Amino acid sequence: MLANLFRGRVFKFLLGGGLAALVNLILIHWMIDRLGFNTPVLRNVANVIAIEISLLLSFFIYRIWVWPGGAWTVREVLLKQLPLYHFSAGAAVITRIFVIFPVLDWLRVNYAINTLIGVVVSASINYLISDRLVFKAPSKTSNYQNSELYYPEGLEPALANSSDLQRRYSRDKIRSHSLNSGQIKLLSVVIPAYNEEGSIVETIHSISKLLEEHNIDYEILVVNDNSCDRTEEILQQLNYENSKVRYINNYYPNGFGFAVRCGLENFQGDAVAIMMADNSDDPQNLVDYYYQLQQGWDCVFGSRFIKGGKV
Repeated sequence: MLANLFRGRVFKFLLGGGLAALVNLILIHWMIDRLGFNTPVLRNVANVIAIEISLLLSFFIYRIWVWPGGAWTVREVLLKQLPLYHFSAGAAVITRIFVIFPVLDWLRVNYAINTLIGVVVSASINYLISDRLVFKAPSKTSNYQNSELYYPEGLEPALANSSDLQRRYSRDKIRSHSLNSGQIKLLSVVIPAYNEEGSIVETIHSISKLLEEHNIDYEILVVNDNSCDRTEEILQQLNYENSKVRYINNYYPNGFGFAVRCGLENFQGDAVAIMMADNSDDPQNLVDYYYQLQQGWDCVFGSRFIKGGKV
């Protein structure tokens, strides 16, 4: 139970907020006592600087540790998440200063209890806004509400505009050249996963162990297909233990095909293989594919349904 508490999102949120508050206190003390920000105007400047730095620190702590995954684009972080996070923190502070404290003070509540209630309520407001608005991953509902159509793969090139096609073909040409030259420096493994808490650890450990035994540089990208169990929590722990294992939440409508597509849009290697999360694919086959690709083949296929195939 204690271990579950320490892994819980609320505990991480409180710990990250406490660390940011400590940094705030250290910064303002350093600027006032060490740097001489000791006039009314300069003390206010020091306070603003310390608050902003601690806010940025707490944002990245929450973004990396408490609400990992999702998009890390400059536009998403700087133009959406950071402004929303400032709004979240500001709403919490304003509620505490102008609503909670005056009302409880009017009711003659003890100052210490008043402060404690204010801290708890403002932290709860910040958490709820952060969870529901700031770091919320795109859902299948929002995708449909945006009226964005997901065409079948065979039709998409005919419906894409010429600039999209040019970029896609240019990217494919570069990757094809890399494959034909037989220089696979980084092998990506994409694993779609939905409610795989019982098998994902064994799957990833068996793949990473064998690849490391063969000195193959790799990344494992797990696409969490909006699982309802502890899959995402387990993936966070796996990423903490091994930086070559990372995950992304599927931003398309739920489903195996869209999860695979999401992974193929986000892998970073020179070649990619798709494997199942339930450990039904033999990692040795992955090694065999890798060495075939190193010989210059563009693609390598395997099937469990042909003669000699098995699960």
